[in-house]
Amino acid sequence: MKQVHVVAGVIRDARGRVLLARRTEGRDLAGLWEFPGGKVEPGESAEAALVRELREELGIEARVDAALIRVPQRYPDKRLLLDVRHIRFTGTPKGLDGQALAWAPPHTLAGYPMPPADRPVVAALLKPDRYLVTPAPEDDQAWLAALARALARGVRCVQLRAPGLDARRWSRLVAQAVALCREAGVETLLNGDAALAGRVGIGLHLRSAQLHQAGIGEAIAPLKAAGRSIGASCHDVQDLLQAERLGCDFAVLGPLLQTRTHPGAAGIGWDAFAAMRERVSLPVHAIGGLVSDDIGIARAHGAQGIAAIRGLWDAGGAAE
Repeated sequence: MKQVHVVAGVIRDARGRVLLARRTEGRDLAGLWEFPGGKVEPGESAEAALVRELREELGIEARVDAALIRVPQRYPDKRLLLDVRHIRFTGTPKGLDGQALAWAPPHTLAGYPMPPADRPVVAALLKPDRYLVTPAPEDDQAWLAALARALARGVRCVQLRAPGLDARRWSRLVAQAVALCREAGVETLLNGDAALAGRVGIGLHLRSAQLHQAGIGEAIAPLKAAGRSIGASCHDVQDLLQAERLGCDFAVLGPLLQTRTHPGAAGIGWDAFAAMRERVSLPVHAIGGLVSDDIGIARAHGAQGIAAIRGLWDAGGAAE
């Protein structure tokens, strides 16, 4: 299958709006909106290609800044790597190839119809790059205090999970944890229990086994209708494809590395992660033995970021 390396830029104006270009008639995926850029030519660096493409397509002089994400994406006729960078520029962008342009406020980006490879770019711009999964509590107050510390360190998305805990005790603890997260403006999902998630008004994180249960689409429909996020734990391509079919907002894929909680299980590694990630357009967090310092390598393999228990729960940041 043909492999294509494409570079694209996140271009912002003085108001913070992001520039999008509409694919012209006669091209693949015509009519969809994308981040401006183009193909890397043989012997050309990604940076040089992006400067050239933005000059040719928009008439601007670009300076390539930090990397945002590299998205591997499989299409019916090719495998694409979308390499996205932040851009500074001089000049006034114009659609020199006849393409329509739009300056989109960031909160509107998800409403633009885009090619599959561009959708994870929107998530990388707008959604948290760390997803905390809580450990089972031993002491409830100590657990709540540790959660508060994690939120203070900048965690902005939390999965409440406590396997084996007494249902009454867990319900009380969930209510207290949700109050903490709401006060901090943090998105919160509950592991596995759609009914309790509905009662407390938060999102739901599906276990991998739940993805394939009969009637799961109907079970999560009320939460989706209420605007609650749906996440999913995935271990293989079939899990990822099913999460996408169900309309999940994001997935967690792993284990990436060997972990203390599963010392005998070898991780899938980054190459396998990227090969599975390219089959869907969902934002996908990598999980398993990862800490905040791994976000850069995760983004380089198409991940939204990392998910972790101990790697985000403990103040020391030890890998789980």
